[in-house]
Amino acid sequence: MPTYGIITVEELKAKLDAGEALRVIDVREAHEYAVAKIPGAELKPLGRIMQWAQELADKDEAIVLHCHHGMRSDRACQFLAAQGFSNLKNLIGGIDEWSVKIDPTVPRY
Repeated sequence: MPTYGIITVEELKAKLDAGEALRVIDVREAHEYAVAKIPGAELKPLGRIMQWAQELADKDEAIVLHCHHGMRSDRACQFLAAQGFSNLKNLIGGIDEWSVKIDPTVPRY
């Protein structure tokens, strides 16, 4: 059965600060991304996952997926894991948790 991991906002921040090679993908909609975003995160809405999953060439690349609270990104992780992606993590608490614990300048909505 395909699997993936989880990551906390504190762990993600530490990895980003350390310059670790990883891709952060935001699976929310464009209007949500316009309100609040994690620096460097790419917008790839969940509703178009079958299209953008084909753009991800390296199935072993370290990828962290996030949304508002973690539910949509969990579904994205499930889908990508089933497609053979092997280095996925779901950001627990999503952008909402990020705005509370990491960057209070990120708007909560």
